[in-house]
Amino acid sequence: MTSMPDVLFEAMIVPHRSLSRRGLWWLLGALAAVCAANLAIFARLRAWPVCGFAGGELLLAALLLRLNVLGARASELLLLTPDSLRVIRTDPKGRRAEIVLPPSWLTVQMEERAGRVPALFVAARGRREELGRELGEEAKRDLAQALAAALHRWRNPVFDNPQLAE
Repeated sequence: MTSMPDVLFEAMIVPHRSLSRRGLWWLLGALAAVCAANLAIFARLRAWPVCGFAGGELLLAALLLRLNVLGARASELLLLTPDSLRVIRTDPKGRRAEIVLPPSWLTVQMEERAGRVPALFVAARGRREELGRELGEEAKRDLAQALAAALHRWRNPVFDNPQLAE
């Protein structure tokens, strides 16, 4: 029987979406009501071409909201074991991609970018991989700190030897 290696660090990164399914339907209903009101006003003014654009605007808004909901299905899983750092990415369609990096020489790097959220990278043996693209600045800094602390604990174990205690 094969034993599973100890997991030193685990993090699941999912895109933040504050709109629930029910809230989405309410938002689409409100947009439809506003479009219908615009449609009524312009129809009364006999500006018929505007009516087609109002319907197209509603369809475009519904499509973009749908793409936003589908994007919430994506995830990124970080697993640090004594043997490897595995980054398992799942796209919105459910396809998985896995990247494996050796933890021995792994470094955690935050790259500051002017006017934008900083980028979080892990690098090992000439290979550099960005993590947590969906995260905000504070969450990225927390993730970088937690991953660096887990690597430090693994590289610098504390041994409790009762024979050396006084």
